[in-house]
Amino acid sequence: MNRHQHTGPGNLSARNLSPRNSSRRDSSPRTSSPRDPGPWIPGDSAETLLVTGGETLRNEVERIVAAAGGQLRTVRDVTDAAPFWDDAAAVLVGSDIRELPLRRRAPAVLVGLQGDGDGLWHLAASIGAERVAVLPDAAAWLAEYLNRSRAPEPGGLVLGVTGGCGGAGATTAAIWIAQAAAGLGARVLLIDGDAGGGGLELALAAEDVPGLRWPDLAGVSGSIDPAQLDDALPTAGGFSFLSWPGTREPAGGVDATTVAGVLDAARRGCELAVVDIGRGREALRSFAWECDRIVVVVPARLRAAVAAARLLQELPPVETVLVVRASPGAALDGPLIAESVGLPLYAIMPEIKGLPAATELGRLLEAGRQRAARRFAEVFLDLDGGDDW
Repeated sequence: MNRHQHTGPGNLSARNLSPRNSSRRDSSPRTSSPRDPGPWIPGDSAETLLVTGGETLRNEVERIVAAAGGQLRTVRDVTDAAPFWDDAAAVLVGSDIRELPLRRRAPAVLVGLQGDGDGLWHLAASIGAERVAVLPDAAAWLAEYLNRSRAPEPGGLVLGVTGGCGGAGATTAAIWIAQAAAGLGARVLLIDGDAGGGGLELALAAEDVPGLRWPDLAGVSGSIDPAQLDDALPTAGGFSFLSWPGTREPAGGVDATTVAGVLDAARRGCELAVVDIGRGREALRSFAWECDRIVVVVPARLRAAVAAARLLQELPPVETVLVVRASPGAALDGPLIAESVGLPLYAIMPEIKGLPAATELGRLLEAGRQRAARRFAEVFLDLDGGDDW
């Protein structure tokens, strides 16, 4: 089975759009039992498990865990780790570990050192790690992650949308999905993950709507209050959004720690956060690896299918499906594109008359009210009782 093919729970639906119902892996509320006395509170004995034989890496992690006020258990290999794996608050696997034991849950974080390079992300995808931390640069992020792992909260779904090639229509799909969910009455946050994309706010014709943009959050660290974030963000189409500014000034200044904090707040404060990821390597590593599920949008063209297949190597090993964008005179059909890419075909994105002009003029919300666009977006909300993905 393809490592990105869905094998888990069902769609985001009218039922599970209720607050706190649609949860991330391992983030469901704990229930009391003889082995589990209840939710973690400061001072609880939940420990972090580190599996590595590397002394330098062990020293780095020890320093971070101590600064975060946690407890660390270190073992050299997966055989020694097995008795402690499932009871740990978080599992960290060093980049020197290449084979993992049979287990009930994936390792939370693959940790490595700066010299390990790009191979860390490929290793993480192959072993099923949920995150990657490159030390020492990611020390602040890892400390915050470990703090959250000791106090798990239920939360909403973070759905990433990315284009298999440039101009695929990922932004359009993300906006329509957010719009449809908001129309259902859900609390929705649409997040612009593409710093070089020109600003999601332009696609919404909302550049003049007051509220925070990404540069306003530069340097923010630690836990972000979901309600305060929501109050500070602009709204359009019935949902909140966080965009890079649609100006000519270069966008930047927000690191992975800030992104993780914002996505964590979005998960805790919304039923659905839709992330327009973008295609750049930095955006994929900052945003895609924070998503619970990913939708890849690709036009019905051979070159687009080849580009999308390459993109999969940069994506985390989470549930991933394909959307094929219809176009007049397309030489390839949806199933053939899906077979070429190696992802299950989930939906066909309709070709709507006047869509290119609507994109240029910031009228995607208006286009999203058309019946074909609504039907497409509702597939992701399971309003029609469709099959699980």
